[in-house]
Amino acid sequence: MPAVYTPPSGDLEIIYADDSLLVVNKPAGLLAVPGRGADKQDCLASRIQIDFPDALVVHRLDMATSGLMVFARGIEMQRRLSQIFRERGVEKRYVAVVSGQLALEAGEINLPIAADWPNRPRHKIDLAAGKHSLTRYLSLGYVNGNTRVELEPFTGRTHQLRLHMSAIGHPILGDALYGDAASASRLLLHAHALRFAHPLIGEPLNFVCDPLF
Repeated sequence: MPAVYTPPSGDLEIIYADDSLLVVNKPAGLLAVPGRGADKQDCLASRIQIDFPDALVVHRLDMATSGLMVFARGIEMQRRLSQIFRERGVEKRYVAVVSGQLALEAGEINLPIAADWPNRPRHKIDLAAGKHSLTRYLSLGYVNGNTRVELEPFTGRTHQLRLHMSAIGHPILGDALYGDAASASRLLLHAHALRFAHPLIGEPLNFVCDPLF
C-alpha cells in the first residue's frame, strides 16, 4: 500500500441490488475492507454500509484492483454466499493488460503459491510448500506491444493472477509488487465478470462490468 492512503472519491456504481445481495463496481485505489490504522477505515464496505447497513463482505479484491464485488445482505445470506464462493460455485473472469506479447494465445498456469513471509505482503511460487493454484488465460489482442488478456482463476489464492502472470514473464502493467509500478498509472487488472446461482432462489446470475482501461 502507498505510504499515504488517498482513496478515490465519487459515487459508487451499484450493478445489482435485491434483498439478498449487492454487486458493486469497486474503483481502483479503494480498500475493499478497513485496513490497519485510523487513516485506512474508508473502504468499499464502509461506504456501502451507509446506504445498506446490513451489507456484509463475502470476498475481497486487492486495493489496486477494480471491478465486481459481491456483498451479502444479512448473516444468513453471507453464510450462503460464502459457501458458494468456498465451494468454487462462482465463475470469475478478469481483464488485464500484461507486459509483452504472449507466446500462446491461450493456456494454463498451474504453479503453487505460498506466502513470502520475510517480504510481506508479497507471495511467491513455491513448488514444495505452496498451495495448488490454477489460472487460465486468453489473449484478447495487443496494445502498444503489450497483451490484453482475459484471466480466469480456478483457485482463489492471494495475488494469484498478479503472481502467475509475472511468473511466466508477463507481469500485469502497473503492478508494484510483481512488475513495474511505473509501467501504468494504476494496476491494469479488473474483475470483469461474475456468474453464480442466487443464494435464495437458485436463479443463475450473470454480471459483466467493462474496465476503464
